[in-house]
Amino acid sequence: MKLQAHHIRALKGNRQLVQINVADADQAAAAAEAGIDIVVNGDPARWSGIRAAAPDTHLCLSLRHGQAASRGEALKQAFAALEAGAESVYCSLSPRFIEALSREGIPVCAHAGLVPPKARLTGMRGFGKTAAEARAVFEAVKAFESAGAVMVELECLAAPVTALITQATTLSTVSIGSGAGADIHYLFGCDILGEPGRRPRHARAFDDFAAEYARLQTRRIAAFTAFRDAARGGDFPAATETVAIPSDELDRFADWLQACPQG
Repeated sequence: MKLQAHHIRALKGNRQLVQINVADADQAAAAAEAGIDIVVNGDPARWSGIRAAAPDTHLCLSLRHGQAASRGEALKQAFAALEAGAESVYCSLSPRFIEALSREGIPVCAHAGLVPPKARLTGMRGFGKTAAEARAVFEAVKAFESAGAVMVELECLAAPVTALITQATTLSTVSIGSGAGADIHYLFGCDILGEPGRRPRHARAFDDFAAEYARLQTRRIAAFTAFRDAARGGDFPAATETVAIPSDELDRFADWLQACPQG
């Protein structure tokens, strides 16, 4: 059964959900086959392929931070996400924006704690290490709750604080680097797969695609080198890899070409 927003609300405190940010349709199909509850993506160019690859999985499509300078623009983007097949939308903007979306019946996932697009003000760091900061995060969560959000992503928040906030809000909390006490566990597919690139401290790799990519790159180089050598050595192309012409037709063309004025 595909989860809808009301299912996610009903499952709060009853069953832990898992969520993956997928990069493309292949990852979405793998997530669906693996029984992942929610898939997330923020690239509109890939939305139709991801929706088709995971038709029975809850799809949360992300509104790009900063692309909506008004609530009207945010609404337009959110409706486009719904049109693309989303069951919910992620929005990292303020409660004013969340309220505008939720008033139109759009299920929204807000974001508190470390919000990377806002890190110019806060720094890229863990949150909730003091009582005052934990309270500030909680107040932000309650503001999103009042604005009508369905879920709230808590990023890099102290694990005990996450657990307490989860118990004190009606929102379904999404933990990314915030411990096991949330309603939903969240990681990026690229981190789970161990793909090349820097991996955050909280992101565990469950495979080593970096080594696989390195192996494939070695094979690419070998194949390209073999092509180079075959082309330079006269082994490529073979007769079966070219277009043939009957010999009499070739002779006629050669005679005509020889008779053509030069220059």
